[in-house]
Amino acid sequence: MTLEMRGITKTYGGVAALSDVSVAVRPGEVHAILGENGAGKSTLMNVATGGTRPDSGTILTGGTEAPPLTPRLAASLGIAIVHQHPAVLPDLTVLENLEVALPASVLRGEGGRTGAARRLLERVGLDVDLADRVESMTVAQRHLLEIAKAFAVQPSLLILDEPTAPLGDDAVRRFFGLVRDAVAQGVSVVYITHRMAEVRELADRVTVLRDGRVRGTADVADVTDDELLAMIVGRKLESTFPPKLESAGDGHDLVLDRLSGPGFVDVSAAVPRGAIVGIAGVVGNGQADLLRALAGLESFTGAVRVGGTAVTAKDLLHRAAYMPADRHGEGLAMSLTVRENAAIAALKSFTAGPLVRRATETDRVRESLGSLSVKAPSMDAPVGALSGGNQQKVVIARALLADPVLLIADEPTQGVDVGARAEIYAILRDASRRGIPVVVASSDSKELEGLCDQVLVMSRGQVVKTLVGDEITEQAMVSAAVGSKASSLATPEALKADHPTGLRRFIQGDYAPSALVTALIVLLGAFIASQNSAFLSAFNLTTILTAATAIGFLALGQNIALLTGGIDLSVGPLAGFLVVVASFFINDGSPVGTVLLGLALMVLVAVVTGLVNGTLIRYARFTPIAATLALYIALGGFALLLRPEQGGYISQDFQSFVTLSFGPLPLFFTVLVVVAVAMEVALRRTRWGWRLRAVGSDEPAARTIGLRVDRVVVLGYVLTALFGFLAALMFMGQYGIGDPTQGAAFTLTSITAVVLGGTSLLGGRGTFVGPLLGALLLQQVLSATVFLGLGTVFQYWFQGALILVAAIVYTTGRLRRRRRAMVA
Repeated sequence: MTLEMRGITKTYGGVAALSDVSVAVRPGEVHAILGENGAGKSTLMNVATGGTRPDSGTILTGGTEAPPLTPRLAASLGIAIVHQHPAVLPDLTVLENLEVALPASVLRGEGGRTGAARRLLERVGLDVDLADRVESMTVAQRHLLEIAKAFAVQPSLLILDEPTAPLGDDAVRRFFGLVRDAVAQGVSVVYITHRMAEVRELADRVTVLRDGRVRGTADVADVTDDELLAMIVGRKLESTFPPKLESAGDGHDLVLDRLSGPGFVDVSAAVPRGAIVGIAGVVGNGQADLLRALAGLESFTGAVRVGGTAVTAKDLLHRAAYMPADRHGEGLAMSLTVRENAAIAALKSFTAGPLVRRATETDRVRESLGSLSVKAPSMDAPVGALSGGNQQKVVIARALLADPVLLIADEPTQGVDVGARAEIYAILRDASRRGIPVVVASSDSKELEGLCDQVLVMSRGQVVKTLVGDEITEQAMVSAAVGSKASSLATPEALKADHPTGLRRFIQGDYAPSALVTALIVLLGAFIASQNSAFLSAFNLTTILTAATAIGFLALGQNIALLTGGIDLSVGPLAGFLVVVASFFINDGSPVGTVLLGLALMVLVAVVTGLVNGTLIRYARFTPIAATLALYIALGGFALLLRPEQGGYISQDFQSFVTLSFGPLPLFFTVLVVVAVAMEVALRRTRWGWRLRAVGSDEPAARTIGLRVDRVVVLGYVLTALFGFLAALMFMGQYGIGDPTQGAAFTLTSITAVVLGGTSLLGGRGTFVGPLLGALLLQQVLSATVFLGLGTVFQYWFQGALILVAAIVYTTGRLRRRRRAMVA
């Protein structure tokens, strides 16, 4: 057997996710795993790939018992997985995603790394620029990138978890061809899907899970669909789809008149009362854009009338209910509870004055969730703990609680099991019968055929065919999409790249903030010099650059912490404490051995501080702010214990060396520039840099692809502390005395410099050049207040304004681009 899992059991909080599950996968077979959402399929596959450790059971690969698996070990054993939610890193480029996830040996050959990467993407039909950020890619493109990574390692066992859910027909056909080619070469495939037709087309054998237990294993040829459905749901399903509208009532509940907007043009429709209208077509031909406009999320021209009343985009934004295709990225607040997610759109109906009536909220939410048969440990359980089907029902509950005038569902059953799918169809039909117009977009033509009373087939953003009643068939929808002169099934828009080029690409890149800060430095310098020529004197330039060097080293260290998605409040007090330590060893007349001992002790203290910060954050589960604030206070206290007041003069020779200049250019400023450039190269060209940004970009995805997240973060905080050591050397030269209060104020200054340089407060994105320039700008602003005759208070005003504007501009721009990508 390629893979054999025996007696696998896994519980969460006393609830069994898997109970004594045994599955065997033969060499060169496609083994389908079926089951409702929450049946244990994904948990079982996480066990097989090392993402989850079972409570008991044995795993054998190639007939040999495997040690406790980790994602890295599973990959080394030839196990690869395509996750239902792609483990991609949004802040890294396409090429960097491949480089950080794949062994270096894969990206070799003709054309080097880029040539090999292009061949991997061409194999799965993904047309994107390797320099594009993954955050700008559509959901379908991200799935294809995940598929490309899995096939690239030539695994002996390939696990596919709902791989075709967001893909169009053309991409699915290409993908099936890749699976068949892999199987022909002896690769074993585990295929998780909710689509029975895919099981029939690809699989040799099938295992059904229900409630965490194996309910049967059979050859696909020997079992009927009805038998499989009975095993999946534990009962016989009479019909997947509820009865359609028998006859159209008088008038129309929804009228679209020549509707045009971003991604679609001239869409018209008249939907009778009680009808469900479907939106069909090849993925990426304007369906999602039309739905977002109907939800009021995009502007449009033309007219929309609901129940005979004309409505605007603003009206729809507040009165329509939208169920997005990406429920994790846009449909749910994953950090909130089931109750909070369901109630959030209807809070006004639960209020008494300014306060929410908790009892009313709880009763209404409980009633709604109960009517939808939502299975959850409790209403106050995290929504992320629910299965995909139950999460989708929570999205529906939120929509219905809001009492909408229009219900819009984009891929409502994507990643949902057959039992939950039938329940969702019934819910949508019930809403339409209660007089709420329902609009459904789906890449599954069979779904639209069974559910909808009217279907608009779209191609290139236009409606090319309107089907009604018995005209609604899968063949008619595909024929309309393929036969349209406006459409091209071979290259659907969802798989085409919107390549930003030239200035647009630069503005969206990491170096745009650095260019902006450079421009500010030049313009501000020119203005100050025009007001006071002494600003450009050699003495003043040396003073600015020397002060910027100390802040620059602190900022480079702070930058590492922020890139991981954390922060280090202890860098300033650490630098001050190290100066206090040095004041006992590096004095005039001290032997060389004593000086070296002092420097070694400073390095040791820095390393220990970094290790303590990293350990508290990763292993003691402190938040970065709490952990580093504890060290901030502790280091300040230790400094006061060693020197209750200023004392211990630093050697004059050492001060002269640290402040050595060549003309107006300080030696250590040159060192700072060299170090910043070296760190920038490491950030872009080495696995350390990719891993650092990967952890900050999306930690769960980084862990899934096998990165040792804890090690990366702990090492990052150690490096941050070592940069604090370099800053301490500069403070020794500048101030020349052990001062227990020195350094504390520089923590916020270092954060300001990093944010000015463009590093995201959300982690995963930034440069090392930016913080260097940010430190220069801050020192220039401080100098400006002197040369322009402004008071000290303006220093704080200017710094505060700079960091506030930078944080708002950089962060909101990033979030806006990510939201656009999520709905593409």
